[in-house]
Amino acid sequence: MSFGPWQSIRSLIAYVFTIFFLIPSGAFAQDHVVSPSDLRKQVVETTQTRQHQVETLQQFLSTPAAEKALKSANVDPKQVTTAVATLSDEDLVQLSNRAEKAQADFAAGNISDRDLLLILVAVAVIILIVVAVRN
Repeated sequence: MSFGPWQSIRSLIAYVFTIFFLIPSGAFAQDHVVSPSDLRKQVVETTQTRQHQVETLQQFLSTPAAEKALKSANVDPKQVTTAVATLSDEDLVQLSNRAEKAQADFAAGNISDRDLLLILVAVAVIILIVVAVRN
């Protein structure tokens, strides 16, 4: 039984495909710099951090003293609280850090009620200005 040139080529192609299908599909895959699970983890952490900062600012602005101070400055407390969620990450970090520091200083007795109210009004005005400039 003699094999022609086409039979040899077909056999060679069959061997190549057999070897190709026997090699695991991940053998030639390149490792990514960041794995999908790491990306997912980072997104979750970033979201949680942002949510904590939003809650910190909203709690700071929703105290009875804060609402009273905002109303006396003719600023709508609901508008300010709603605007917090639209702040950029950088603005949110800065303002939530200031709010936490002001609350800690007030609790420690380092600042007076009047100073805290001025800080509250300043934070509210900054929030409204940042939101207005962006829109």
